[in-house]
Formats: sequence, C-alpha cells, structure tokens
Amino acid sequence: MFGYVIPRNDELKVRELREYRAYYCGLCSCLGSNYGFTGQLSLTYDMTFLCLLLSALYEPEISVQNIRCVAHPAHKHLSKQSVYTKYAADMNILLAYYKCMDDWKDEHKILKAGYGKLLMNKAFKIIKKYPYKAQNIKRSLQKLAAAEKRNCSSIDYTAGCFGDICAGIFVCHNDEWAGDLRRMGYFLGKFIYLMDAYEDMEEDKKKNCYNPFLATRDVCITHEEVYKILLMMMSEAGKAFERLPVVQNVGILRNIIYSGVWCRYECIKNKHFS
Repeated sequence: MFGYVIPRNDELKVRELREYRAYYCGLCSCLGSNYGFTGQLSLTYDMTFLCLLLSALYEPEISVQNIRCVAHPAHKHLSKQSVYTKYAADMNILLAYYKCMDDWKDEHKILKAGYGKLLMNKAFKIIKKYPYKAQNIKRSLQKLAAAEKRNCSSIDYTAGCFGDICAGIFVCHNDEWAGDLRRMGYFLGKFIYLMDAYEDMEEDKKKNCYNPFLATRDVCITHEEVYKILLMMMSEAGKAFERLPVVQNVGILRNIIYSGVWCRYECIKNKHFS
C-alpha cells in the first residue's frame, strides 16, 4: 500500500534529482543506523516525501555527508538528514510494523508476520515515544479491517480510514501549519489507499477479495470514474500544500504532488487495458 508518492524523474532538473536522492539516501541511512538492516527494508518513497516536505517547511539544520552503502559500494554519494529524517524513519517503522501485524491477522501472511516480529522491539520503542500516533495508526487500521470485512460499500469511508493514518503522521508539531499538514496527509492517504485498490482490482475480482471499487453494490465503477476520484484526492492535497509557506525544494515537492504520483497510475491503467 506504499510507494505511490514518487517523483517523475525525467521532469526534474539534474540538481533537483540529486537533491531528492540525497534525502532518500539520508532516510535509508537513518533507518540503518537506528534500526539496522531490517529497518532499512521498510524504506518507502512516501516517507521520503514526508521528510522532504517537513524539512522544507521548517528549515532545520541539514547534515550533509558523502557516504558509501551496500546499494552503492563503489562510489560515495550525497546524503542529507535533518531532525525530520529521524521522525520520518520512526513513522516508517511504525507503519511497517502495524501493516505486517494487520496482514497477518487478516490474511495470515507468514512472511509479513515474520518481518513484523523482527520489527517488534524497534516499534515498541517508537510507540513509547509517540503513543498517540501509534494508537491512531492501530485504531485506524482496525476500523479499516472491520470495514473491509463487512464489505463496506463506501469508498469514502474505507479510504478515509487510511487517510486518518497519514493525517496523524504528517503533523509533527501542534502549530499554525498543523491544520494544512493534516488535511494534506488525509487526502494523500486516501489517494494511496485508492491507488492500491485500483492496482489490485482485477486480482481482487478473481480472488473474490474486498476492493472498494468492487463493493459499490450494483454500481459498476469505470476507469474514468476511478481517475476522477483520484484526481479529486490529489486536488485537495495540492490545495493544502499550496497554503504552506514552502520555499526550499518546492520544485521537487510540486513535481511529486502534481506529476510524480500519476506515474504508477499510468502504468496501472496500461496494465488494465493490455
């Protein structure tokens, strides 16, 4: 359910692509140094976006390093971290842990259960640090699981459960920007959930699994209608973003919000019509 919030690389300037990769590498490095290799396995583009967004909004001190890693052993590459890199890493672990436990409970996926156990001790430390955020993630996933179990026909409700998770994660300070960050996270979370559902629609239909686009009673959702729903979600997320006083890396962030998130959509749509 993650990995949809990505940049469109061919539309970024060379400097911007280098900057994005530096934050991505910074988050990967932070996960490794704080949570080991098992933590690095949870790395997502979505939390890279959050790290980049919060760092641009609050303009904290940035640590810049040239490092080598397992993925790039031959040459050093740029890595950037801020206090929000650690925050994004913590949220990354929490999401991965609760998603693994949820998948095990609902579908008895053994691999997910095993990975969840590897993350357990790491996650418990973060839960103590962010009890309200952890409770919000757990509660929202439970609501989502219950809705899916009863074959909920409301696309807005099921997507909103995941939207609530992202809304809570996007807010790291109770300040004047919290409202817009919460709203942005909420609609971006709904978009992520619905993109995942759209990607799995054919497979879910064959396996008779829950899918919000297939549970709308006797109404057949068309591909055009799916696109309109997704566009509505990103339109609201974009409106909230534009109200934030972001100057640093605004070109990269706009690339992701207005163009990058549609990369996977185009691939999924082509797959459905192939």
